[in-house]
Amino acid sequence: MADAVAGRDKCGEPRLVSLPLSRIRVIMKSSPEVSSINQEALVLTAKATELFVQYLATYSYRHGSGKERKALTYSDVSNTAEESETFQFLADILPKKILASKYLKMLKEKRDEDEEENDSDDGSDGDEAES
Repeated sequence: MADAVAGRDKCGEPRLVSLPLSRIRVIMKSSPEVSSINQEALVLTAKATELFVQYLATYSYRHGSGKERKALTYSDVSNTAEESETFQFLADILPKKILASKYLKMLKEKRDEDEEENDSDDGSDGDEAES
């Protein structure tokens, strides 16, 4: 594993991973099941995370509109999360962006529907009680 070099740190030493190991350790320690973290497990988790992010970005670029613009955008990644079965578990974390005005309109429509349902429920209960 020492042969795989991803870059160099501040002192010029070779690095196996690009992500900060201290941050990954904090995230891993936030799980109640984890009591101690082996250094090898930490490095492997960091490397696996890097490879996953690289795969997600490459897949999103190839299947999105990024090829045309030669750029990867948030909407490409969010579309991948929504449309690809492999990345479906990210759909809640990477929602499609919508305009605030469109969101407010959706909320208003939902509230109106809920009020109509409540009004119709109240009316039907009274009819059943009378018969």
